[in-house]
Amino acid sequence: MRFQPLQNDSFLRACQGLATPHTPIWLMRQAGRYLPEYRDTRARAGSFMGLATNVDYATQVTLQPLERYKLDAAILFSDILTVPDAMGLGLSFALGEGPRFATPVRDEAAVHALRVPDMEKLRYVFDAVSSIRKALNGRVPLIGFSGSPWTLACYMVEGAGSDDYRLVKTMLYSRPDLMHRMLEINADSVAAYLNAQIDAGAQAVMIFDSWGGVLADGAFQQFSLAYTARVLRQLKRDHDGVNIPRIVFTKGGGLWLQEMAALDCEVLGMDWTVNLGRARELVGASKALQGNLDPNILFAPPAQIDAEARKVLDSFGTPHAGPGRGSTHIFNLGHGISQHTPPEHVSVLVDAVHAHSRRLRAHQAP
Repeated sequence: MRFQPLQNDSFLRACQGLATPHTPIWLMRQAGRYLPEYRDTRARAGSFMGLATNVDYATQVTLQPLERYKLDAAILFSDILTVPDAMGLGLSFALGEGPRFATPVRDEAAVHALRVPDMEKLRYVFDAVSSIRKALNGRVPLIGFSGSPWTLACYMVEGAGSDDYRLVKTMLYSRPDLMHRMLEINADSVAAYLNAQIDAGAQAVMIFDSWGGVLADGAFQQFSLAYTARVLRQLKRDHDGVNIPRIVFTKGGGLWLQEMAALDCEVLGMDWTVNLGRARELVGASKALQGNLDPNILFAPPAQIDAEARKVLDSFGTPHAGPGRGSTHIFNLGHGISQHTPPEHVSVLVDAVHAHSRRLRAHQAP
């Protein structure tokens, strides 16, 4: 399938360490419940999975935030748990609740029954990627994504979200052999899934290690970082001769930033607990940094949102300019946008990031 050339490549350029006219911005969960048009579409779909598995609906909601805001990238509308659903665990979403699996993986027999799923079971995702890419018509790049092997394992064992991670950590410490087997299968599944998204038209891919930060030091390296690295080793570096950037985001991962800097990826996402300037010193120009405004700042008055956005940009420091590669920044939230966020406040943020980042670059001009 042939797609239209990109009109705005600032996000992809920043991923590759190249200078951009402004700091690109996109938001985790930018297509979602804070938008009334999303809620209307979900009501028509009848359920979250009805929305996510319908190519037309998934295309529509992916583009909704781009109709409102001057964002520099789109992200596929889907869920991080589609892979274990394809393994037969039975994913569902009750209205107002998080995801839930009908058949959690909690014993040796269940772990040994796991297999890398047939990617045809996820054809609805790949069809949505192609449909969205076509509908974007070159406006901005499209990001594909998956949950990390560890984050998937958490949901697969717990069966839902968790406050204490008791079941998954019990398996990790009591039967590390089972946990390693599950993580191996998850890593190979995620790699196949992301590669299929790339084939379908995704122009960058992101691994969400949403629960990596709940692990103890030492356990993080062994049970999360190692398997994220296993995914990255298998990912396609380019498609049709075009580079495909890879982004890794670990919520709560600031403690291990130096070790994460060694990952074979182009971009590291930061949550709001990390100072971007210090992260830049630690990582250098080897990785672009993505983040990291506290999502709750979007509940503040517009003037304060503007001020806090400028603080994040200033904390990163002087943007890379000129030829060659350097240290670059992609603006994002430190986690997903809250469903209660006033939509007009997002406009304030996007405009503030573009305006202030252009001012920073203007001050660099000779």
